[in-house]
Amino acid sequence: MARVILKPGREESLQRRHPWVFSGAVQGVKGNPAPGETVDVFSSAGQWLAAGAWSPHSQIRVRIWSFSPGEAIGEDFIRGRLEQSIHARSDLLSRDDFNACRLVNAESDGLPGLIVDIYDRFLVCQFLSAGAECFRNAIVELLAELVGPASIFERSDTESRTKEGLHERCGSISGKEPPELIEIIECGARFLVDVRKGHKTGFYLDQRENRLALREYSRDAEVLNCFSYTGAFGISALLGGAARVTNVESSSEALALAGKNSAHNGVPGNAFQSVEGDVFHCLRDFRDRGLTFDLIVLDPPKFAASASQIVPASRGYKDINLLAFKLLNPGGTLFTFSCSGHISPALFQKIVADAALDARRDARIIRYLGQASDHPIALSFPEGQYLKGLVCTAP
Repeated sequence: MARVILKPGREESLQRRHPWVFSGAVQGVKGNPAPGETVDVFSSAGQWLAAGAWSPHSQIRVRIWSFSPGEAIGEDFIRGRLEQSIHARSDLLSRDDFNACRLVNAESDGLPGLIVDIYDRFLVCQFLSAGAECFRNAIVELLAELVGPASIFERSDTESRTKEGLHERCGSISGKEPPELIEIIECGARFLVDVRKGHKTGFYLDQRENRLALREYSRDAEVLNCFSYTGAFGISALLGGAARVTNVESSSEALALAGKNSAHNGVPGNAFQSVEGDVFHCLRDFRDRGLTFDLIVLDPPKFAASASQIVPASRGYKDINLLAFKLLNPGGTLFTFSCSGHISPALFQKIVADAALDARRDARIIRYLGQASDHPIALSFPEGQYLKGLVCTAP
């Protein structure tokens, strides 16, 4: 195999089993590896460190497959990693109170760049790195064998593929075409999911446990659900006994599906209303009209896609949290989230604290939230902790 030689002193992260080698750490390459081809990584002193997938177009030049000397990276290796990932979710998959979860969570499951979600009998995959792309056909065949889904649909239509030098791709790759909407079950709630055009692979599976937590704070509450997408947090609040939910979302298509989800769960029309518009503008309008709420959910899209966007993203997070604190009734509860991996948990807490200070609210954190258990975070890969949430209350 081709060899990637690191600069002196740049081997420490691999010795601590971090799965990425950045371009700035590479001293040279022996051989001419193709994109996605497996390469050996050596220290400047000639010590073998790991084997990984070469990606010449990305700032992450090598994504590590294995730290075990002599382990062959091929179809048997991929099979083993897929089997481990599926087995790790066996308890979830055997439950009858929900039927959708993440089966493979990329680096944290030892399969860099690969996302696999299951919605009832349908799999949705994302091949987001050159290495995952290289094994694409084998992965599809193995998933069909190991899971036996009705179909496998690909949603490799994200910007991250462009950074890997790959074209975006979307469509069925195995089995029959999935239906326009797939019904999933989540602990008493039923949601219709559009895996073809919806956000991510169709639904925010990573928020499952946080939606359940929301029910605990919803009894008799007037709820404001911001960046509501297809209304999942709002419906969860109503199942927890909320009096009324107002959803705010800029996408008319998402709100239309939220309406279907509402009807699907037997929600009375007067208890579930939606406002189409920019959340920043709507929150200011609510403030100016003197509206207040007992429970507010802020679940915005990723504000910082790169490190260069941290400062403007921080301003955006502070703005919406400041407005939310102003709209929150005394003793009310704020569920606030960031899914930007470049915003650390400490920075996010500081942003929310500054927002509360400017709103003149003496807020307290009563609960920390994160991504669901089927979205694990490898201890050696802190970047895997992208979803951060705070539950705050203010007198």
